[in-house]
Amino acid sequence: MRTSKTKLSKSIRYIIAASAAASVVSVSPVFAQEVNDDDNSYEKIAVVGSRAAPRSIADSPVPIDIIGADELSKSGNTDMLEILKGTVPSLNVHTNPISDAASLVRPANLRGLPADSTLILLNGKRRHRSSVIAFLGGGINDGAQGPDISVIPSIAIKQVEVLRDGAAAQYGSDAIAGVMNFVLKDDSDGGTLSVRRGEYYEGDGASTEVSGNLGMPFTDDGFANVSFQYKNADATSRSVQRPDAAAFGAAGLDVANPAQIWGSPEINDDITIFGNVGLDLGDGKEFYMFGNYSERDVRGGFYYRNPHTRGTVYSLDGGSTLLVGDLTPGPVGQVNTGLGQGDGIDCPVIPITSANVTSQQNYIDGVQNDANCFAFNELIPEGFTPNFGGNITDTSLTIGTKGEFRDGFADGVLYDLSGSVGRSESQYVIYNTLNASLGPTTPRDFRPGKYIQLEKNFNFDLVKLVDAGLYEDVNVAGGLEWHEESYEVVAGDVASFTAGPLTSQGFGIGSNGFPGFKPDDAGVSTRRNYAAYVDLEAQVTEDLLLGGALRFEDYDTFGSTTNYKISAQFHLTDELSLRSSISSGFRAPTVGQANVSNVQTNLDGGVLVDSALLAPTNPIAVQLGGTELQPEESDSYTLGGVYQDGDFFMTVDYYHIEVSDRLSQSDKINLTAEDKDALRAIEPNIDSFQQVSFFTNDFDTTTQGIDVVANYSADLFDGSSTFSLAYNWNDTEVTKFSEITGAFKVKRLEEDLPNHRATFTWAQSWDDVSMFTRANYYGEYQGVHVDYDATAITADAAVTVDIEVSYMFSDAITVSVGAQNVFDQEAERINIPADQGIPNNNWGGVYYETSPMGFNGGLYYISANYNF
Repeated sequence: MRTSKTKLSKSIRYIIAASAAASVVSVSPVFAQEVNDDDNSYEKIAVVGSRAAPRSIADSPVPIDIIGADELSKSGNTDMLEILKGTVPSLNVHTNPISDAASLVRPANLRGLPADSTLILLNGKRRHRSSVIAFLGGGINDGAQGPDISVIPSIAIKQVEVLRDGAAAQYGSDAIAGVMNFVLKDDSDGGTLSVRRGEYYEGDGASTEVSGNLGMPFTDDGFANVSFQYKNADATSRSVQRPDAAAFGAAGLDVANPAQIWGSPEINDDITIFGNVGLDLGDGKEFYMFGNYSERDVRGGFYYRNPHTRGTVYSLDGGSTLLVGDLTPGPVGQVNTGLGQGDGIDCPVIPITSANVTSQQNYIDGVQNDANCFAFNELIPEGFTPNFGGNITDTSLTIGTKGEFRDGFADGVLYDLSGSVGRSESQYVIYNTLNASLGPTTPRDFRPGKYIQLEKNFNFDLVKLVDAGLYEDVNVAGGLEWHEESYEVVAGDVASFTAGPLTSQGFGIGSNGFPGFKPDDAGVSTRRNYAAYVDLEAQVTEDLLLGGALRFEDYDTFGSTTNYKISAQFHLTDELSLRSSISSGFRAPTVGQANVSNVQTNLDGGVLVDSALLAPTNPIAVQLGGTELQPEESDSYTLGGVYQDGDFFMTVDYYHIEVSDRLSQSDKINLTAEDKDALRAIEPNIDSFQQVSFFTNDFDTTTQGIDVVANYSADLFDGSSTFSLAYNWNDTEVTKFSEITGAFKVKRLEEDLPNHRATFTWAQSWDDVSMFTRANYYGEYQGVHVDYDATAITADAAVTVDIEVSYMFSDAITVSVGAQNVFDQEAERINIPADQGIPNNNWGGVYYETSPMGFNGGLYYISANYNF
């Protein structure tokens, strides 16, 4: 019999409700609450505080995973995204070797949905988005703008709670796939200092990390807990020389080998500081404050520019003839004195007839020996490879108070009043490139501008236990929320966007690869919304728990939406219970998605082209099918069971999520000569664009899957053993789309992620020694290279193994050695179907970028921890 609930006093229930109010999770709470009443212990939610306990919630009507601080520390990785990927099988994270801004802030996918379909909370409060929008890569995250999870250091975290269920009725926009709540440590004394050094088996990607956590008293009635992390990581390269670059090298040009790098970016001076403060004000009131400051510099590779074929720099006809600029002097006082306004009449046409055009006599006579004729082969004969990077800063602050009203009509009502602000700034830098329209006077490094995401939230939440004559008092909660979101575009340096004097001769405008944001593009776009919600949770009988939530949200752009959720859990026996939920949800388009525009260099059919991303209401986008963005809408349900008997614990949950009007970047539309003629009156510079894309609500999806989590603890091998198994089957089908999305993008949405993922973990501990082993299974997936359908294959399933062994020299000092992917299991090697007629190394890559386990191979590390 579950007799502990029959002995639960009303005062204890009030304490539990107060904790739920503080974290704003009253219907499906994800905070672990444990209250002792004399010799009786009541756990509102059974969580995994260590590996000796179950990983999932037993008494929740929806599936929740808890990852404790001890498990976070044994991941073999320093990136929070990689840590979570190893413990939550329905979470996928890709390493982005060449993916524009997505290589700076990596997106993550829960239950096969994009990064911005999972709501991120910090101490139960909404976390702001990153300023980075993933523009490149036609897969699941194309156009996604989610929070930057990587700034959260594991040493600052008490536990991570993953709610694997739609929760928009409780939390608002973005919770279609689920919710991740990062709970900060709140110790008032003690601390940890950690040093870690790791390197890949290939001998690159060396990383050094120093981190610490310190708990301090804040007066006699509070705590101040501070954490920091500082790390640097070298770049990796999983590349071979491109055939075209090899040919130029053989012809005598000084081409780097490899000319193009596929690998993880270099990360420098990655510093992050998190603080968490709480103070008991007396009389049932409490003050809290938490926030962070984070900053890092990231620099990664980009596509190689072929010195014969790169359009608007070296050629205008795919490498048949050289692009030669006429520098015949123009009028006195002309801008950029020395560059002419000629039309090319005075310069010869140079057919490219050899492996090195600079060795051709017609080039030597007509360009090299003529001061008035110019080609970029004079400055950069070997071609060039831009490096793309940026400075990423992330700051936040939340201040609030919570407590209980003790008189008047609100007597007994628990409240939580808070305000928060979050800001993310991405300052982009592109090195080793050029503004072709400036000719020989072009700089080589540029600052193309920055994006700034700013969010403000105010929340007022109330909770009261109401005696309705049921088995327990009904938990009634309600609240109000106000949210403001702004997205700012800051113009780049003049050279990064200016149209130089060679523009009229066909030379490209702006910093090649990532042209700067023009002053006309700069500005701030803002949106406000408010919400009101109510939810109920009732233990109707000893065996039946029911919950319901209703939320109304109004936006000053597209209008209002109302969403609901109903959940239930029924105990068939003391060991076995069934649970289910049904809900509606939505995801509002971000302000950035609705307003941002830029020009990207991307591969289309294996050829580098310039593509303009336009706001969906831009006249050009409208003419091509763009419309004002609307929110995505979802309907989902789950059905599962929980079994617990002694030291064995198991959950099985089926989920079904239908999302209509999915929001993403459209397929890149190739502009015909007729298109350009029709659009020239709208955009005079239309000739510099080969493609146009925009954000759109164009397709519907149905995602279904099964999550299985099982844990068993026992005393084995003269020590303590814990075994954990987690499995996910996930399937996504695009049920409606148009040519704006395109068939290949549909294929990527359905097949890029593995349908099957699993992890098996064995944790063993003795007096002074502990061991942690995890096997990771990745099922078949679609291997795609350079976002090109001709490269796509079905990649094989694979297994990787992680191992860590720790030795406690004393209660204070522990040293650990370990390896991630200890057997160095390779990602799928690029193997383009023979009927495509494309060399496997055509673009210098070795492995498919869609590999769910990454492409860097095995990593070994050593760490030392000092606890005080």
